[in-house]
Amino acid sequence: MMKFLADMCISPVCVKWLRSIGHDAVHLYEQKLHKLPDCDVLHKAKDENRILLTMDLDFARLVSAAGVDTLPIVVIFRLSDQRPLSIQSRLAVVLEVLKNCVLKENAVISVSDGRMRVRQFPIR
Repeated sequence: MMKFLADMCISPVCVKWLRSIGHDAVHLYEQKLHKLPDCDVLHKAKDENRILLTMDLDFARLVSAAGVDTLPIVVIFRLSDQRPLSIQSRLAVVLEVLKNCVLKENAVISVSDGRMRVRQFPIR
């Protein structure tokens, strides 16, 4: 089981799907945190040991600029089709990667239509 925090740009349908397959997933809207600034969203994910799901590219910048701070894994979807079913399809692939991965923190996984890129910060 993995723990996820969905940003506002991720459909609650995806959160329900994650729960249905046994993961601990919450959405900012459910917690009435839909106006929480990005920096606070990132720290909430860190404090709760959750993987952040988003479409907001600002999170990649925040993680890369963090320096020595420990931050969560951030999955950024950059898909031409942003409907929940399309996101779920790509998220299923991400879940397999995460399940077999040693990443624990300070990583950004960028998911596009045809590929997935994993960057660990700080870059060495």
